[in-house]
Amino acid sequence: MRGLTRVVHPRTWLPTVVAVVVVGALWTWVARDNPYVLPTLSSVGRQFLDQPELYLVNAWTTLQEALLGLVAGTVCAVLLAVLVGESGLVRRGVTPLAVVLNVTPVVAIAPALVVAFGFGLTPKVVVTGLITFFPVLMNTVTGLRSVDRHVLQVFRTVDASRLDVLVRLRFPSALPYLFAALRVVFPLSLVGAVVAEFAAAGAQSGLGTLISVASSNSQLDRVFAAIACLALMGSLMLLLVTTVERRALAWHESQNR
Repeated sequence: MRGLTRVVHPRTWLPTVVAVVVVGALWTWVARDNPYVLPTLSSVGRQFLDQPELYLVNAWTTLQEALLGLVAGTVCAVLLAVLVGESGLVRRGVTPLAVVLNVTPVVAIAPALVVAFGFGLTPKVVVTGLITFFPVLMNTVTGLRSVDRHVLQVFRTVDASRLDVLVRLRFPSALPYLFAALRVVFPLSLVGAVVAEFAAAGAQSGLGTLISVASSNSQLDRVFAAIACLALMGSLMLLLVTTVERRALAWHESQNR
């Protein structure tokens, strides 16, 4: 009941409504005098009404690429984080390589992956996985190593095995850090999918391909309609991971503030 009251209170929704109205008014003002800079909101809306299947099909393609890459990158990052957290030798060997991978622009790697794997699903999944890999890896490693020293000493006192310490202590302490990374990489996975679609010039579907083709034909209304789809998808993905986080970490102090 308290949560519902908080949601319906004007202080919760009124600032958002005001911001949307102001941005919409500014958009309309700029679009009216500069049609080659911004399309009108009505023309963008007509794109959805006239060709909804076009955006649904392409959005589904991009979402598949993003989710597959997200799962692959997250699973690999968590498994590697466990190895890094349990072995100082692995940590010293892997961390520099992970840093080099993180600072390498994925936009530069994407064309090479397209050449290597073709225009299919594989290069898009790899690009998305690379983008999501590093934040999950670093946050999970930090979480695994952030256990309370006193609690860890208690586990050692009762001769708990390394597996017990990992499962019962280290991994629960890492969950807030992992979800913090997921809040970033869930929407970011869409960026990876779109970047890969931009690089795969021969791709047949996907919102990135739709944006690329529409921009080359100066169809600004179609470009911004596709961008609106990406924004909506990213917002829904962020809402999903936030909802799961609240349920999974209901015991954690971060959810009780």
